[in-house]
Amino acid sequence: MTATAHALIGASIAVKVANPLLGIPLAIISHFVADMIPHWDAGTNHKKKTKLRLTTEATFDVLLGFALVILLFRNTVEPIYLFSMVIAAQLPDWLKTPSDIFGFHIPPFSWFDWLSHKTQWRLQLPWGLVTQIVVVGIVLFLTLAPNFGFDQILANTR
Repeated sequence: MTATAHALIGASIAVKVANPLLGIPLAIISHFVADMIPHWDAGTNHKKKTKLRLTTEATFDVLLGFALVILLFRNTVEPIYLFSMVIAAQLPDWLKTPSDIFGFHIPPFSWFDWLSHKTQWRLQLPWGLVTQIVVVGIVLFLTLAPNFGFDQILANTR
């Protein structure tokens, strides 16, 4: 998934899980679970991209994610915990970047690169972006609409 999607999922976990001893591992695990969903990201077709293009797309993606987290979550969670969760949710990609971009094929970077390739389910545009929008949209709805729970959904169907 994009860094933006991972950031929004990590921030959503921060809202629901106040304990960092539980939240941070959940955010890291969420990264691998999210990458198993068919998706598009800057790494899709990375062998056809220059390092400059890949780096530019990835940087824009990270900055967009941070901006959306600030916009949507600035008043919901203590900022240090919020951004710790965002970084935790993105951490596997951060740890494989030296292997991807700079060719450092040594542990631990190579381990994360290997694991990332095993858990990725990439999909071309536009469908790879559509799946992310739907998944992240559902996560955000369930996180940011606390007064609209499943009990109210059931009550409104009667």
